[in-house]
Amino acid sequence: MKHAIYVPPFGELADPRVLAELAVGAEERGWDGFFVWDHIVYRAPVRAVADPWVALAAVACATSSLRIGPLITPLARRRVHKVARETVTLDLLSSGRLVFGVGLGGARNGELEPFGEVVDPRERARLLDRGLDDLTRYWAGEFQPVPVQRPRIPVWVGAVWPHRRPVQRALRWEGVFPIGLPGPAALAELTSEIRKSRPAADPFDVVVDIPPGDDPRPWARAGASWIVTDFGMQPTQAGVREVIDAGP
Repeated sequence: MKHAIYVPPFGELADPRVLAELAVGAEERGWDGFFVWDHIVYRAPVRAVADPWVALAAVACATSSLRIGPLITPLARRRVHKVARETVTLDLLSSGRLVFGVGLGGARNGELEPFGEVVDPRERARLLDRGLDDLTRYWAGEFQPVPVQRPRIPVWVGAVWPHRRPVQRALRWEGVFPIGLPGPAALAELTSEIRKSRPAADPFDVVVDIPPGDDPRPWARAGASWIVTDFGMQPTQAGVREVIDAGP
C-alpha cells in the first residue's frame, strides 16, 4: 500500500510555491504521492483557488520521486486536445510520474452553469467516455511528443459510492477512486467485485481518501492500494506540514 498527501489548492495553499514546498517535505518524509483537487471555483467560504496544472508543474520541478496528479479532473468541462497537451507535457516534466484522475465532477460548487458547462450527468458521462477515448488516441501518437509512460499515462476514475456504472468505467483503465465509502466493509465488497472482473496479474489501483489521523490499516486489509490523506476544503499550511512531517 502507498500513501499520499491530497490537498485542494485553496486558501493558504493557492500559492503554487507553497504546494511545491509541501511536496518537497512529503518526498523527504517518505510519502509516495502528492495529489491536488481540480476546480475552477468552489463553494463558500472558499475564495482563493489555484490552477491545478500550473501548481502540479511547480510540484514536478521541485520533486523527483512522488507520484503526482489531479484528483479529479471533470473531463467534460475541458477541451480534450488541450488536456492531451497538458498531461503529456507534465508527464515529460515529471519524468513519467503523472497519474490522471478523472470523473464527472460535481454540480454543487457553482462551476458548471455560470460558465456554460454541461449540467446533465448523463451527458457529462458521455463526454467523459468520449474524452478518454480521444485522449488515449492523442497519447498513442496522434500528437507528438508522446508520454514518457507506456502504453499510456495511468488513469484513475472517480466513482461515487454505491453507483456501479462509474466502477465499470474504471475497469477499462488503471484504477478507481471510490468517493463516499461508508467504511472498509464497503471497500472489501467493491474490491471483491473488481477481482472477479480483472485478471490478478493485471495491475489495478484502488484509491481511498481518509482524514488525517485515521488508521489506514483497515482500508489496506479491505484492498486499498493507495491511501490519500485528505485535508478537506479549508486546509492550513501548518496543518498539512504537521501531517507530512509525521510521515506516512
